[in-house]
Amino acid sequence: MSRITESLKIKSVTIPNRIGMSPMCQYSAKNGFANDWHLVHYGTRAVGGAGLIIVEATGVTPEGRITPYDLGIWSDEHIPALKRITDFIHANGSVAGIQIAHAGRKASHDKPSNGGKQLSPDNGGWQTVGPSAISFEEGETPPVELDKTGIEKITGQFRDAAIRALKAGFKVLEIHAAHGYLLQEFLSPISNRRTDEYGGSFENRIRFLLETTQTVRSVWPKELPLFVRLTATDWTEGGWTLEETVKLSLGLKELGVDLIDCSSGGNVPQAGIPLAPGYQVSFAEAVKQIGIMSSAVGLITTEEQIEKILTAGKADLVMLGRELLRNPYFALHTREAKWPEQYNRGK
Repeated sequence: MSRITESLKIKSVTIPNRIGMSPMCQYSAKNGFANDWHLVHYGTRAVGGAGLIIVEATGVTPEGRITPYDLGIWSDEHIPALKRITDFIHANGSVAGIQIAHAGRKASHDKPSNGGKQLSPDNGGWQTVGPSAISFEEGETPPVELDKTGIEKITGQFRDAAIRALKAGFKVLEIHAAHGYLLQEFLSPISNRRTDEYGGSFENRIRFLLETTQTVRSVWPKELPLFVRLTATDWTEGGWTLEETVKLSLGLKELGVDLIDCSSGGNVPQAGIPLAPGYQVSFAEAVKQIGIMSSAVGLITTEEQIEKILTAGKADLVMLGRELLRNPYFALHTREAKWPEQYNRGK
């Protein structure tokens, strides 16, 4: 039997196979609202057989969006359009998840197709916040350093976003603490130069994420899975390391996190990342070895790669990104895949 088509039970949720869709920004929302593009985009991947569909980084506050075109979940008004998407995903046999996020110092940028530059408040942007007043790239307006009140406010926004995600019908929740966005900015010494209880030592730098996770877990049902996406390394000397990721993962497990979604990079503009097929799989393997489930991502494009990762026990789930943009029906073409009744004649 193909390992890809094995189900994965996490708490009360059964993911029908081991292929997940990584959250990938669509830059297609207005005022944070999902629309027909999102319904068709995510719905097609569900019809295409991916077992888990994680909706893109969704802002817990307007100022937490990467761009003005990102999805949002800072208002109850966002719930109905998201519920339409989760209903369709579940009706077609997949599991709907959502990644809740705050972009921190990397917020207030234009979408990539427009150049991706930082937007000023006079040009549709806003003042960003971060652990320290350090810009992501030279020439950008630095973020305002968050005080304790600001940190507590954002933790509350993550909590409220989790409550809304549940009302919208999502069965898996992922906290975004990777790729140089706010929660990861606190983890890394490169972006966090604080001298208070949220900076300096490893224990201080992870405090914001642990507090946020604990708060989210308190409102997210115990029977539903909670994931955290982590940057396993900054790929830069003096930055966040794999060893710290493993140690943090143990702490997250104690707080009730079920799976670590292992990625890397994103906090340093010109990091020397050794891109190659499966280049991040070893991070998922290192995390899985400490007794918590993990998912592997990064230039994984073939059934053979996925089978090898799963058979070797390096990850519990394989998340596909760009490959599912190119081929939404990837999972249907794997061995023993179950096709939708409507598409049987095309097998």
